[in-house]
Amino acid sequence: MQTLEEMLNNVDNNNKNIVENELVSIGASVVPELVNELQVVRGLKRGVVAMTLIRLGNASVEYLKKAAKDNKDFQWVAEYLIREIEGSVAA
Repeated sequence: MQTLEEMLNNVDNNNKNIVENELVSIGASVVPELVNELQVVRGLKRGVVAMTLIRLGNASVEYLKKAAKDNKDFQWVAEYLIREIEGSVAA
């Protein structure tokens, strides 16, 4: 099985949905690492990580809040994702 870093390094437009689905299938245990990655990756990788966190839902919220508290530059990203998660749960 590939590591998270290997999976993200292999992301392209053709396989982004596959990678996202694989990450979601791992479940909540991958959330802390995804939140850390979200603070450093850019572009397509960042989109895959963000969508995975949204799809993992409430399991992501605690870690996003902590990251926002620790990293003020990341705060707006975390708040946006939390709103998306809470909005999709309410729907």
